[in-house]
Amino acid sequence: GRCEESLSALWQAIPAKTVSCKPITNAIIKMKFIYKLRYFFEKHGFGALSRLAERLGMRAKNVRLFFIYVTFATLGFSFALYLTLAFILRLKDLIYTKRTSVFDL
Repeated sequence: GRCEESLSALWQAIPAKTVSCKPITNAIIKMKFIYKLRYFFEKHGFGALSRLAERLGMRAKNVRLFFIYVTFATLGFSFALYLTLAFILRLKDLIYTKRTSVFDL
């Protein structure tokens, strides 16, 4: 699709003698993997930090950034705390589902 078109345009702009194909192709494959991995975590993540930000009335971006800094400062302890918080929120959502009527039981 779009990636192949931009890659072919890149190849046409660069003379064939100056650059070999393999390093650029490997870099593109690595970037695609990184984007797919990022998309997976954004789509299937628990959303613990965004829910915390919502409760605190803050932007989710600022809470995530603070979490990243704290994770590096505490050598990963806060990541374990995040996983625990995400697990507890997931359980809470499963237990306390909002039912609209008695017949939903």
